[in-house]
Amino acid sequence: MSEKRERHIPQVGFWLPIFGGWLRNIDDEQMPATFEYCVELTQRAEELGFSTTLIAELNLNDIKGPAEPVLEAWTTAAAIAARTSKIEIMSAIRPGFRNPAIVAKMAANIDQISQGRFTLNVVSAWWAEEARQYGMDFVEHDERYARTAEFLSVLQGMWSQERTTVQGKYVHTEEAYLAPKPVQKPWPRLYAGGESPAAKTLIASTCDAYLMHGDDLETVSQKITDMRERANSFDKTLKYGMAAYVICRDTEEEAQAELARITTLKDSAGYAGFKDFTTMSQLERELTLRDYSVSNRGLRPNFVGTPTQIAARMQAYADAGVDLFLIQCSPMHTELERIGTQVLPLLQQ
Repeated sequence: MSEKRERHIPQVGFWLPIFGGWLRNIDDEQMPATFEYCVELTQRAEELGFSTTLIAELNLNDIKGPAEPVLEAWTTAAAIAARTSKIEIMSAIRPGFRNPAIVAKMAANIDQISQGRFTLNVVSAWWAEEARQYGMDFVEHDERYARTAEFLSVLQGMWSQERTTVQGKYVHTEEAYLAPKPVQKPWPRLYAGGESPAAKTLIASTCDAYLMHGDDLETVSQKITDMRERANSFDKTLKYGMAAYVICRDTEEEAQAELARITTLKDSAGYAGFKDFTTMSQLERELTLRDYSVSNRGLRPNFVGTPTQIAARMQAYADAGVDLFLIQCSPMHTELERIGTQVLPLLQQ
């Protein structure tokens, strides 16, 4: 008789709604882009059992439009670290916008504040218009990843060594000293995503976890298999995360009605970054405007339906190797409550 395979129980986290929502076709999602809303949401999510909150780093609002408010990621992360006790706080970091030695210092400090709960999502950037407005150099795609590699060498060196010197094309440090070090050893977990060969090689060789946009099960399974082989070539093991948009309702008909409502296309300021995202990134699959109606290709996993249906689909992805789901939903104070009380228990059974 064959041995029964042990079920892989995934963690479920959420994107912090620093943009005021996730839907480009719905103007008011009842999620104000304020720190008060975000911290109250995170505290409740922590109570419900969500593992992680991801804080995007963009200086312009990619969801509601460039003229709408958006919170700054790192100051928000530090403040939330001081107001929570269990949840992992993952802040995005974009090497083109930051000095790596200062980032190493800031990250170590937030890790101390959170007592070892701070992690980073390394994003090599894609929005040329944002870079123009904020006076940053926007280099070509593969060059952005070369810059990221040097950036990470500074972070990892300063977190784990007494002194760090890096004299690269893009970054320079000379005998840089950092104390106190992060609580986590050898350093806070480094997540990163990307679909180009340059991105995958960098992540497999340097980072700790691979984050994926939402996609169908077969595609995600193939990506995980590919990245496992790449990581193995560097004698490494990665964790795997995936973005997804969740619509949980009592009946499938109610869930499908909500899906139709949020994907009905209209002229919206939230589509301002569509051209930059699709032309400045090297994507493996064509992105449609319907996909872009929510962020991060979140509709493709089809986490739409009843709690039982959603939990079963999540479990299938977990069995394929997904360790962490980073979900979006709207409005989050209502939907995280529903997901936390009706879906999470099914995954943990």
